[in-house]
Formats: sequence, C-alpha cells, structure tokens
Amino acid sequence: MNTDEWTQTLGAGPLLGIAGAAVAVLLILIIGLRVHAFLALVVVSIATAFAAGIPAGSVMDTLTDGFGSTLASVALLVGLGAMLGRLLEISGGAQSLTDAMIRRFGEKRAPLALGVASLIFGFPIFFDAGLVVMLPIVFSVARRLGGGVLRYGLPVAGAFSVMHIYVPPHPGPVAASGLLGADVGLVLLFGLIIAVPTWYITSYLYGVMVGKRIALPVPEILRGGADTTEQDQNPPPASTVIGLLLIPLVMIFANTGLDTAGEAGWIDGDASWVQVAMVVGSTPVALLVTVFVASYVLGTRRDRSRSVIERLLDSSLGPVCAIILITGAGGMFGAVLQASGIGEALADALDGVGMPVFIAAYVIAAVLRIAQGSATVALTTAAGLVQPLVMTGSFSSVEVVAIVLALAAGSVTASHVNDSGFWLVGRFFEMDTKTTLKTWTVMETTIGLVGFGLAGVLFLLG
Repeated sequence: MNTDEWTQTLGAGPLLGIAGAAVAVLLILIIGLRVHAFLALVVVSIATAFAAGIPAGSVMDTLTDGFGSTLASVALLVGLGAMLGRLLEISGGAQSLTDAMIRRFGEKRAPLALGVASLIFGFPIFFDAGLVVMLPIVFSVARRLGGGVLRYGLPVAGAFSVMHIYVPPHPGPVAASGLLGADVGLVLLFGLIIAVPTWYITSYLYGVMVGKRIALPVPEILRGGADTTEQDQNPPPASTVIGLLLIPLVMIFANTGLDTAGEAGWIDGDASWVQVAMVVGSTPVALLVTVFVASYVLGTRRDRSRSVIERLLDSSLGPVCAIILITGAGGMFGAVLQASGIGEALADALDGVGMPVFIAAYVIAAVLRIAQGSATVALTTAAGLVQPLVMTGSFSSVEVVAIVLALAAGSVTASHVNDSGFWLVGRFFEMDTKTTLKTWTVMETTIGLVGFGLAGVLFLLG
C-alpha cells in the first residue's frame, strides 16, 4: 500500500502532540535509559508510524524508504571519506598539513584558518561530504594544539552548514529561487554576504567559546584505534595533501558549472558528453577518484604494498559503520514524521495566520524543519507555500532574494534528533545526545536566527 493513496485524518494538534511525544520518548531512551541510539530510533520510528495512523501495510515501506534514501546520500560519502581520512592520517599527511597551517597562521588562529578553508571547500561540496574530507585535518590540529575537538570542529561544521543553506549552487536555495522567481546570481551574491558574517558569529566565535567550556577528547575514529605505530616517519609535504584535497573540489565544481551552464542554456545539458562529465563530477565519484589517487600517492609511491593499503582501507570502514547506521535511522525517523503529514498540517495552519510574507517564510520553514528534520524539504515546502504571495505581491528583486534567504534561515533552525545531520556530527565528534543538543543544535539555531536578522536588513533596504 502506498502512502500517497492514504489521507491523514488527524489535525495539526494531535499530530504535533504525537511528534512531541516521540521526540521526548527518544530522548528518554537515549539519555535516560542509555539505549543505543540506533535501536531507539528504529523503535520510536515504528511506534510513531502507528500512532500517526500510517496504514500498517505502508509502515515498513515508509521506514525502509526513509532509511534507504538517507543512506543513499550518506553511506558512500562517509565510507569514501573515511578511507581518505585513514590514508591522510596514517601517511602523516594530515599532520604535515597541520604543521604547515600552524606555521602560516599561528596556533591562536588555527580555528579561524580551518573555518575559512571550509567556507571555500563548502562552496561546491555538500555538507556531509565536505565535513568528512576535513575531519582528519581537524582531528590532527586538535591533537597537536589541544583544547578539545569542538574548538576546531564547530567552526568547520558551521562553515559547511552556512554554505549549504544560504549559497547556490546548493539545492535548497536553488530550488527556492526557482519557485519564487529570484535571480540566482543575486541569491549567490547576497547569500555569501550573509553567510560569512553569520559563520563568524555563530560558528567561529561560538565554537571557540564552547570549545573552552566543553573540552572533548579528539576522536580516534579515523586512526582505526589509538595505535598509531604504522604512521610514516617521513610524511608527505603539505602541498601534496592540498593537491589531493583539491581533486574533489575541482571535480565537483566542474559538475556544478556544467549543471549551471545547462540550465542557463549556454550548453546543451542533454548532450551525452555533458551527462557523462556530470556523473564523473558527482560527489561520490569525485571522492572515489580521490581515494584511488591517494592510495597511490600516499601508499604505493611511498613503498606500501597493496596488501597493506587494502588493510588500511578496510580498517577505516569498521569505526564508521555505527555512524552510517545511526544517521540512516535518523533519516528514517524524519521520514516517518514527514509521511505522517505533520509538516503539511502545520504549514496549512500557519498559512492562514496572516503574517507578513518575509516573517511567514522564516516561521513556516522553521516549523517544518523542527517537525520533520530535513532542511531541504522544509525550505522547498515553505517556498511553495509562500510562492503565491510572492508572485502576486509587488516585491523588488532584492526583496525576493531576502525572502529566499529567510526561508533558508528557517530551514536550518533547531537541528535535533529527527535530522540525520544531527547524528552525523554528534557521532563523528563522539558527543552524546545531550552534548550534541547543547552544541550543534544551539549553533544551527543561531545560524538561522542571525541569517534571518541579516536577511531582514536586506529586505528593509531592498
């Protein structure tokens, strides 16, 4: 039975109560009763599906579709990123780049340097892929300088988040721009103007502050354990590591450029060579190519046997399996909430409140984000709801851009247990659920609030 053939009869109030109870039970299981997050997410997802009235014949399809679609976007990236991280760690490449960065920027500015590098990497690379690629460098810097992983990790994670939310060519702002008829070039320009100061306030300054209060140990997940006796005593130069990290950046950027050119009509987007080139430049393929190149540059060329390289790559996958499964289960929980219709019910209720379009855009996107977890779903759904108001209103091109950015700000607000990104960040930094709520959730919420405030200034000036 397909959930598309089923109509939700519960109103927004009962659905909101079910969602709130589900989140509360989940937190009690994980924080209070110390139930493993994967098991808790699966159990609560099943219970929520039945409580929300999803037909029994569709429950398993809803669960597996949500789990599978999340893994489709996460598993390849995390697995390949972990392999690349293991090669960088064991070869000494991460340490080499760390030493070069510290010499160039100094110890005090290391979090700033890592964050700025992540802003640049985050322009074409999606959040999860960029984070995984940067993690070995983050862990190496944290291990070298001390002060805990959050001091360096939050500025990096926040950089990828603000770029993913506010700046084209990422899918959320592009989709919202298309629905509202906004100029993508202007969205890119003003998105950057908003993203950079938002990152500085909410991710860099906040990350440094929280890092002093919560000094978490540096995870050993990319080392394959605490034993580092295999690490090369003659590490590769920093330029080699930078070159390796640029491979996925260039390939993905080329993919983005071809996609943009095709949509603009500059090239034939349906041409076979364009389609092949876009596949080659897709994020999983770009990371795959990088892993093969790194296996040669950091392995074979440095006199490591193929069997040793195979063993190193294999050892990188075990530690991240739990992260992949928990992230997939988080996506499953979000899919159940989405299938229950809570997002649509709340959006319809809010749509008739009569708020100004700019404020309504933020509020609706934020409520949808909190209700079902996915930032992209929240942004695109909210954009569709305010589209008639924008199209029939007399807004300038800059005001429309500000509305797009307000939608983006709402869609990043309050990442919590129904968001797969919440589990990805929390588990990679080896934070428990309570600490992830105190750090990551707070940071994402401030990214939304500060971005909304800056977009409001733009709207008033537009």
